[in-house]
Amino acid sequence: MNPAIALPETPAQPRRRGRWQLLLLLAIVIGPMLLASAMYHWRFWVPESRSYHGELIGNGQTRADLGVVAGEETRWQLLVTAPSVCDTDCRQLVFLARQIHIGLNRDVARASHALASTPPLSADYDAELRRGYPQLIRFQLEPQAYGRIAGETEAAQLWIVDPLGNLVLRYDASSKGKGVLDDLRYLLKISQID
Repeated sequence: MNPAIALPETPAQPRRRGRWQLLLLLAIVIGPMLLASAMYHWRFWVPESRSYHGELIGNGQTRADLGVVAGEETRWQLLVTAPSVCDTDCRQLVFLARQIHIGLNRDVARASHALASTPPLSADYDAELRRGYPQLIRFQLEPQAYGRIAGETEAAQLWIVDPLGNLVLRYDASSKGKGVLDDLRYLLKISQID
């Protein structure tokens, strides 16, 4: 008669090690998502620095919401808005928009420059624009809609608008052309929209 054969017992050590590996793997995968969600919800460790030069418009407002009565534009646009008379600041921004457009070099076909004004332009400035700015697109600006988005300011402003018509960045008359050009070049570089 054979004595009862004892089966070897499985050690608990490999089972524990497998559980720790599983927990570590879950922590590596789920941990960053939980941390990012907490950072977003409670606003901690959010960097204060920024890499753009204008005021970011990230709330889904469009060119139409701004009060620009326009057809469809399928390119990036440097839009100058003049809710009152196109004064020195307005003229400076129109010139700046053209220079930035020219400065895009090989990407010049991906963008345009435009002027949206509420009152009609003076006859001499209108003639100057027709002669010196042949690619400038001109739009009518509705003052009530513009006031809701831009506030009660009467100053001219420069906007970067994406090909879908969304407002991206806003600049005032004191903005430097190099900063605006850098912002637009960066947007064109990372854009999935042509």
